[in-house]
Amino acid sequence: MKGRRAVILIAGVLLLLTGCERKAAPVSKSGFMLNTFVTVTVYDKDDPEILEGSLELCRSYENIFSKTLEGSEVYRLNHRPLNQQTVTVSEDVANLVSKGIFYSQMSNGGFDVTIEPLSSLWDFTSPDPVIPGDGEIRKAADKVGYENLKLEGNALTFLSPDTTLDFGAIAKGYIADRIKDYLLEKGVKSAVINLGGNVLCVGVKPDKEPFKIGLQKPFADRNETIEILDIRDLSVVSSGVYERHFEKDGVNYHHLLDPESGYPFDNGLVSVTIISDLSVDGDGLSTACFSLGLEKGLELADSLEDVYAVFITEDGGVHYSEGTEQFLSERK
Repeated sequence: MKGRRAVILIAGVLLLLTGCERKAAPVSKSGFMLNTFVTVTVYDKDDPEILEGSLELCRSYENIFSKTLEGSEVYRLNHRPLNQQTVTVSEDVANLVSKGIFYSQMSNGGFDVTIEPLSSLWDFTSPDPVIPGDGEIRKAADKVGYENLKLEGNALTFLSPDTTLDFGAIAKGYIADRIKDYLLEKGVKSAVINLGGNVLCVGVKPDKEPFKIGLQKPFADRNETIEILDIRDLSVVSSGVYERHFEKDGVNYHHLLDPESGYPFDNGLVSVTIISDLSVDGDGLSTACFSLGLEKGLELADSLEDVYAVFITEDGGVHYSEGTEQFLSERK
């Protein structure tokens, strides 16, 4: 992009753009967690302990929410004894289950926090990916249903022994919010938390200018943006069909799975970006809005206060929910 001195890749969907006007260099620390690169960048404090503490906090949450790490709380819940129907869960898991049920209901099941039987059946990272058989997919899809969860305080009841949890579509947002809380407690007023497709900005840059967040052009070079957003103390979360995917016989199979059919959504959308106060809401809504398609997804975004959305369709069209254009940055 003409006139920009540096472009830092944040994810397969989001980019953070920094210009030459900043006087003090930010400090960053990265680590590979949550199956992505996690980076915390602080602009107003040069304190390695704060950065290390941020990544340690992220790691501790991964050890709670991961469905694949043996010993994690979610792993234990998914491998509970068949006769164990009600389990006392931690406050963090209860919070995520509550959010997961909320967005499952809001999207009429398009987002479903119990999608684990399907998400574990598909492997989008294999060097030789295989499309599961129709019978396998149908069997797994029959096990999905957020209605089989009942949460009362910290008591989580599984109404079916086949019900298992997958927080992959919502956990990163929750974790980003907790890291922001930690940074604020440490007196940080200017920072960017990057958890793959989740970017959470703390305040603004030290010169009071907004952070520049670039939305990657679908299927293009990772440094090519389709739009640039001016973001002040908000979250930007994107879900797209080109993050984790593979192609077979000219068909793009991606990780945004339809809980009803068991196959990836095929509704004309290639990405949805949500701008919101909380990253956990952006996480849940990016999947929920994607599942509803363009028309109903825009209706949902427009019905929510302080939530803004950008939809990109297969024909390259860019569609904005009400009020979103206020965040569009002028390209210089």
